[in-house]
Amino acid sequence: MIGFVVIVVVGSFGGIVIPVFGTIGGGIIGGFIAGYLAGGGIWNGTWNGLVAGAFGGIVGAFLLSLVGVLVGVLAGPVGSILAGAGVFVLGAFVALLFAIPSGIAGALGGWLKGSPRDRAVEHSRSSGR
Repeated sequence: MIGFVVIVVVGSFGGIVIPVFGTIGGGIIGGFIAGYLAGGGIWNGTWNGLVAGAFGGIVGAFLLSLVGVLVGVLAGPVGSILAGAGVFVLGAFVALLFAIPSGIAGALGGWLKGSPRDRAVEHSRSSGR
């Protein structure tokens, strides 16, 4: 959940300040956080980073659709059709743009944290007293 929020906040505001690099940076940072917090190794980190990135992309596409609605209202029926098609294509691109780097960064985060089995401390046997 935290990785998803980071992706939305950093990706949205970073995308405004530095259009492409801010969005990718948000996906990388959020995916790393999601993968690290989930732990469980590379595969679990990858999965959690991908899910956080995909949800971030869906929210980004929703925000873009609001812009499309505004354009449709201002431009009339033809503008609505063009804006709707543009939002669909751009939304799919944004979802991929968030999900791919998030998955890769999530793998790194999961790998750095490792699995609980790798971090477990072996308990010594009691002396039986």
